[in-house]
Amino acid sequence: MLKVNNLSISFIQYQAGLKQRNLQVISNLSIKIDAGEILAVVGSSGSGKSLLAHAILGILPKNAMVSGSMLYKGAELTPEIQKKLRGADITLIPQSVNFLDPLMKIGEQVRCSAGSGNPREKQKSIFRRYSLDEKAENQYPFQLSGGMARRALVASAVVGGARLIIADEPTPGLHPQIVRETLGHLRELADDGCAVMLITHDIGTALSVADNIAVFYSGTTVEIAPTADFKGSGEALRHPYTRALWNALPQNEFQPVEGFQPSHSGHLKEGCLFEPRCSQSSQECKCSTPEIREIRKGKVRCHNAT
Repeated sequence: MLKVNNLSISFIQYQAGLKQRNLQVISNLSIKIDAGEILAVVGSSGSGKSLLAHAILGILPKNAMVSGSMLYKGAELTPEIQKKLRGADITLIPQSVNFLDPLMKIGEQVRCSAGSGNPREKQKSIFRRYSLDEKAENQYPFQLSGGMARRALVASAVVGGARLIIADEPTPGLHPQIVRETLGHLRELADDGCAVMLITHDIGTALSVADNIAVFYSGTTVEIAPTADFKGSGEALRHPYTRALWNALPQNEFQPVEGFQPSHSGHLKEGCLFEPRCSQSSQECKCSTPEIREIRKGKVRCHNAT
């Protein structure tokens, strides 16, 4: 459904004296999502998760420079095609219910997103699917409970029949019951044949619903692994950063790793970006940027992975 290959994004910024600099924030990032699959994208803040979503949707700022390829159903996602597909075939479920229009009734909002066909029939059908009663149709967002508002947000995003759904941090701060409900909706969409990209900081949440996990570090993909590999002490995982993330969870001994993710305030170092924090680093890691390669039914960007 979606294939992103060697995506790089940089921004032109002006410094003192109107000097320009090119700020590289994503480099050689690659993912693939099939129909019927949930791919969870995890990583710390600043690793490029939301920028990837904005690149796919074609909503990056004007000073962004993009290279690499993005294919949707085998066709290149040009700006013209992105504009045509955005909100129709490709849709975004945003993080906050505050994206609902506070001055518009819920039923009208869903109908505005319905696209072609009979908007009212589509709205009634999607309301039945997400257990929104007729009363909700004539209510404003502030009149809904948290769970109903979340269901209304999902309904607005998918009523047009989108086949690629990007859910950007849809669960932080929600009651556990609403989290389970939201994840259940995403699983239902994938089981209906959609491709779903779930952006999250929470590996535990991702493992409960995703088929595969893509791990980002400093603007690139370091590993893509089946959810079944996240077990024990991470011995089935391929990249040291992925294992570090896994073992840093409270239920996995809460083991910290010294250092920080490189900032994008200047030029990134040569070689592997994780090398300064990696206990397995070699001279090759310092000098040469590893290519992503397939190992044990997963993908990894590491010289020393086996």
